[in-house]
Amino acid sequence: MLHFKYSSLIDAPVELVWDFHARSDILELLTPPWQPVEIVRREGGLEVGAVSEFRIFLGPVPVKWVAVHTECVPGRLFTDEQREGPMASWVHRHQFSEEDGQTRLTDAIAFSIPGGPAIDNWLGWWVYSRLEDMFRYRHEVTKTECENHAKYG
Repeated sequence: MLHFKYSSLIDAPVELVWDFHARSDILELLTPPWQPVEIVRREGGLEVGAVSEFRIFLGPVPVKWVAVHTECVPGRLFTDEQREGPMASWVHRHQFSEEDGQTRLTDAIAFSIPGGPAIDNWLGWWVYSRLEDMFRYRHEVTKTECENHAKYG
């Protein structure tokens, strides 16, 4: 099992950052434009049972990815798990915590690549680099949107 974590501090209250993630268009907002991803559907908000479905293109090959929310503590965290997709396993926890009047947003992912530990060791660096790019983008968008809203309403 591999572990990835990305965290940033956002100058906005936790409630605002949480509400931003509950927006109906959040997947469109947080998907980097360079990623070969199509959003197929989103059912539910952040609560347990919510479903997000994507079509990810691995080269010319489309791969279905379905994630289901399995945990939700409003204002604090929600977790999604891959139910169908390209990874052997994938558990993504989104955490929100107050830090000196700001919000600490942390994305923590535990995952495995199909093929076992040898493949994890061989391709893990590549997955980490893709995740780093994606979450840098997601956190920058979140920071900009939430800080602007906190400042200008």
